[in-house]
Amino acid sequence: MKFVSANGASIPALGFGTFRVPGPDAERMVSHVLANGYRHIDTAQIYGNEAEVGEGIRRSGVARGDIFLTTKVWVENYKRAAFIASVDESLKKLKTDYVDLLLLHWPNEAVPLAEQIGALNEVAKAGKVRHIGVSNFNTDLMRQAVALSSLPIVTNQVEYHPYIDQTPVLRAAKQLDISVTAYYAMADGKVLEDAVLKAIAAKHGKSIAQIVLRWIIQQDLIALSKTVSEQRAQENAAIFDFELSSEDVAAIHGLAKPDGRIVSPEGLAPAWDKAA
Repeated sequence: MKFVSANGASIPALGFGTFRVPGPDAERMVSHVLANGYRHIDTAQIYGNEAEVGEGIRRSGVARGDIFLTTKVWVENYKRAAFIASVDESLKKLKTDYVDLLLLHWPNEAVPLAEQIGALNEVAKAGKVRHIGVSNFNTDLMRQAVALSSLPIVTNQVEYHPYIDQTPVLRAAKQLDISVTAYYAMADGKVLEDAVLKAIAAKHGKSIAQIVLRWIIQQDLIALSKTVSEQRAQENAAIFDFELSSEDVAAIHGLAKPDGRIVSPEGLAPAWDKAA
């Protein structure tokens, strides 16, 4: 397993994501992937499956200390008292006394960012959280978060796949020593029909999903893979035995489009950075 280092955190480069994974499937798949080599699990309060993720971890038999567990605080819980109560509830559901990484899920201007970052720092200093980070932040918000935090911000989790150019976020993250965690890597299934990706996959004797995950990891980023199929989960983990050429990487970057963003919910999404 490859690890990505950022601001003192060492994060497994391949994580198992549980967005839109129903509880019973989350429990089954988390238990399975941990028993078969995955060491990074990603969930969130709003996913509604923290309890099942916690049970999957317990059932896997893998020591808690060997697992990198991420959850995210939902925007309605950003006021300090609600924030701390929600983290305690998450820990109870996850059947653990700490998470490895806690993220602010989306920006929320209704609560001052200083209060949000202060609460993140508070739960970390109380030992409930090992590392803190953000999700769906633009470059301006990333810089504000770093300036407001006494503890290091270790990741920004954002939508990233071959059809979106995230150069501004990637560049800012590098300057700030923040890792980038990529979600929606398969672009809601769009990559599976792509002729360019099909050709690269055929050349390497790999699946398109393996090619896309490899492309992300080769950029020293963290990739979240999500599936409710045990076989596909195994396949998605088999990405450390080959390398994409610089031509392959350039061809995949060349698929980016100005309108490639898929996830931009009204009332949550910030003013996204425009690619150069």
